[in-house]
Amino acid sequence: MFARLGCLFVVIPLLELALLIWIGQWMGVLPTVLLVAVTGIVGAWLARSQGIQVLTRVQMQMAGGELPGRALMDAAAILVGGTLLMTPGVLTDVIGFALLLPPTRSVLQKWATARLMRGMQSGRIHVTMMGGRPGPDAGPGAREPGRSNPVSDGGADRGGVGGARGGRDGGGARDPDDGDARPPRPGEIIQ
Repeated sequence: MFARLGCLFVVIPLLELALLIWIGQWMGVLPTVLLVAVTGIVGAWLARSQGIQVLTRVQMQMAGGELPGRALMDAAAILVGGTLLMTPGVLTDVIGFALLLPPTRSVLQKWATARLMRGMQSGRIHVTMMGGRPGPDAGPGAREPGRSNPVSDGGADRGGVGGARGGRDGGGARDPDDGDARPPRPGEIIQ
């Protein structure tokens, strides 16, 4: 981990500095400064336009009830690419443009996905789910099979008789008599 951070914060900036000095000697100081400024401006514009497209795609997929997995990967790549393009340097600009252009972004995403999958299969990467167990009924209010809900079951687990009722009359938990088979989706109107 320390070696990777050292590479990120020491080796890459030194390489960038050496490349900028070499380009400055080859092209001159003013063209080199203009090159760095233009790539920053073009990168910011490209990141903004690509980001707006991806944000629209995320919103449309979520409105359709889909998980925007690919669109979120695009958004992360655009964020990193735009940040790299605003950082002065040639190496970071090449990587930043590669992350912003859809064809190269797709290739890099496939590589990153394959690497992530290999890490998960080998046990180097662990995924933890928060807020429930996976499955079709794993939304809010889902519980383990065989376990009762102390609120909607009348407080049976607490020894109470006829405890607080959930659902629409307060308490926040669902009442089994409500007939709600699933939690509401974002933006769905509940009557």
